[in-house]
Amino acid sequence: MPTYQGPVDDLQFVLHDVLNIADESIPGYDELDRDFTAAILGEAAKISSEVIAPLNTVGDQQGVTFENGVVRTPEGFREAFDQLREGGWTGLDCDPEYGGQGMPYILSVATGEMFSAANQAFMMYPGLTHGAYSAIHAHGSDAQKQKWLPKMVTCEWTGTMNLTEPHCGTDLGLMRTKAEPQEDGSYKISGQKIFISAGDHDMSENVVHLVLAKITGGPEGIKGVSLFIVPKIMVDDEGALGERNAVSVGKVEEKMGIHGNATCVMNYDGATGYLLGEAHKGMRAMFTMMNEARLGVGMQGLSQAVAAYQNAVIYAKDRLQGRDVTGVKNPDGPADPIIVHPDVRRMLMDQKAFIEGARAFGLWGGLLIDKARKSEDGEAEGLISLLTPVLKGFLTDEGYQATVQAQQVYGGHGYIEEWGMSQFTRDARITQIYEGANGVQALDLVGRKLAADGGKPAMALFQMIKDFCKEAAAQDEEIAKEFVEPLKTASKQLQEAAMYFMSSMKTPNNALAGSYDFMHMFGHVCLGFVWTKMALVAKAKIASGEGDTAFYQTKLTTGRYYMARRMPACAMHLQRITSGAETVMALDAEDF
Repeated sequence: MPTYQGPVDDLQFVLHDVLNIADESIPGYDELDRDFTAAILGEAAKISSEVIAPLNTVGDQQGVTFENGVVRTPEGFREAFDQLREGGWTGLDCDPEYGGQGMPYILSVATGEMFSAANQAFMMYPGLTHGAYSAIHAHGSDAQKQKWLPKMVTCEWTGTMNLTEPHCGTDLGLMRTKAEPQEDGSYKISGQKIFISAGDHDMSENVVHLVLAKITGGPEGIKGVSLFIVPKIMVDDEGALGERNAVSVGKVEEKMGIHGNATCVMNYDGATGYLLGEAHKGMRAMFTMMNEARLGVGMQGLSQAVAAYQNAVIYAKDRLQGRDVTGVKNPDGPADPIIVHPDVRRMLMDQKAFIEGARAFGLWGGLLIDKARKSEDGEAEGLISLLTPVLKGFLTDEGYQATVQAQQVYGGHGYIEEWGMSQFTRDARITQIYEGANGVQALDLVGRKLAADGGKPAMALFQMIKDFCKEAAAQDEEIAKEFVEPLKTASKQLQEAAMYFMSSMKTPNNALAGSYDFMHMFGHVCLGFVWTKMALVAKAKIASGEGDTAFYQTKLTTGRYYMARRMPACAMHLQRITSGAETVMALDAEDF
């Protein structure tokens, strides 16, 4: 069975040596010294490896059951969920006014990577709850927050988001779920929602659904969508549970992966719901959940890559096949371990270089969210809004590919369920689809985010990278050659692609056809940026003799691989983008 160990040392390196979180002026960051974060991350790593990870295979093999209207989670899930709650992990970054610990969001990103790597399906239950908590916290009335949030923070009550319907996913303006106003100010919600992760289960007393619906008589299309709090079990004004609401599970989907999570069809048959936020402004409230969830999903893509990679390394060092062409490395054995072979090294280096860069990228995203929320920094808000589709789309695409490479390291054993590698690939696959399929993320990036606020966030990012390259090149000639030059080249290619989109306004298909390549270019540039930052730090640590020299030397070597072997993909993406949409759209629909 696969194993997992939390990468505490690398998380600490990024948080303290690269991002220098203790020196940030963001409220709450002054408490984040190295010892404090080490204690939190160490405990999270222990829970991940000892409590949650052993249930990953159990959840995959048993799945959830649905009998007589009751959804039951796999063996051991409920006990592990209780441990997570009792440790306060479900409310790590939540508002202390409602029982949370009030820690910065960046710590939730760091611990969340480990928890999801240990068991993605399991962690979706508290993960969806956190998103629902955030939406109510941001848009609910004081009474609503007092009523719903305390038990959602503790996950005594869990939460969901209900968007998709059988006939509409991305185009939510087509939804048919209706909300009928009642005299007491509530609404009767009627309709069907599908693909509802954690839609029902046996680990909490109640499930608080956030449901998009159209109020009768409201505007057509997306402008008529409102958001409602619809509990599974009614709650009185004192917070006590009452009768069952008119919401039920129609079925639990059988899926390619995340078998331990209940993906439900939810039926609303005149269920009582309460308006969250303003009428007909549901998308604004829902996007509070969606944007947070998209960074979380990006980190899920990374987390599955991490777990798969760790096991692939163990296998590659143990499996004996063939001899090293440069000389025998295991003279006492019948063959050398496969890690000596260049193609196996290529696959492992691809994974390692992506994982460590993606981790730094994700934690930087968490820092920007804290800066935007806690410091009300408009520049940070614009930047994280720009980067969100990249974090979600690029990290999940590349994370999935990393799990495939890890599976490939195992050869035939990677295809056999006994070894457990296929689960990482199957679980990672959904991350490219839910919370907005990656093609939609790319369209959002090019169609909305790139030009947002007159293009100021994008231009600010380009300028930040340019200034950083100048400073980094002046600090170290070797870093300038191996890291800064590839980053400068890729950044200029990214800007060239952006300008191409601007010049093809009269042919919008050119931008749409190139959006996916642009998202990946953007991802490579962001990873090149953080890799150059990490290389500067590692080089300085080696020169000073401070810390673990082998760790820093490995960091430098891994970064060099990314810059030499992965960054050149930007040139390919630019070539594709500037070829336009003509070949993409050349066939008539009937010719497919």
